[in-house]
Amino acid sequence: MVDPLSNQIIGKIKQAPELYHRLVLVVAPSGSGKTSALKEVRQGLRAPLINVNLEISRRMLELTTRQRALQASRLLEDILRQNRSDVVLLDNIEILFEKSLEQDPLRLLQGLSRNRTIVATWNGEIGDNYLIYAAPDHPEYRRYSCQDLQVVTQE
Repeated sequence: MVDPLSNQIIGKIKQAPELYHRLVLVVAPSGSGKTSALKEVRQGLRAPLINVNLEISRRMLELTTRQRALQASRLLEDILRQNRSDVVLLDNIEILFEKSLEQDPLRLLQGLSRNRTIVATWNGEIGDNYLIYAAPDHPEYRRYSCQDLQVVTQE
């Protein structure tokens, strides 16, 4: 049986080429089945599934803290370039929120989604028409307007 979350993701992927940013965010708390849904989508679409934390960490091992901040977006871009698929699935993106990397995770993903469809998991929630990552008092806290975002949530 196909997971309803997987069906929602596939539906948004089909709509994505019509959008300026071809980004689909799968928003739910940690441990809620986002990875399982992406694995199911990967099987159906034969799209690469990338563990961002693992891949970025590997590439940053030899870099200084300052070099990491300067090169984080380029490293992710290189990872995507190696996967020549029109649809790329990104899981475990928490490293992009690391304060020392000085990144704006949503803007980074949006920029990378101009030329390909990117589906990324987002450990957070939607509240009052805002996309939220972490609690307000947490150093990695982010809050973005949901306007113009392709979001999939568990129902």
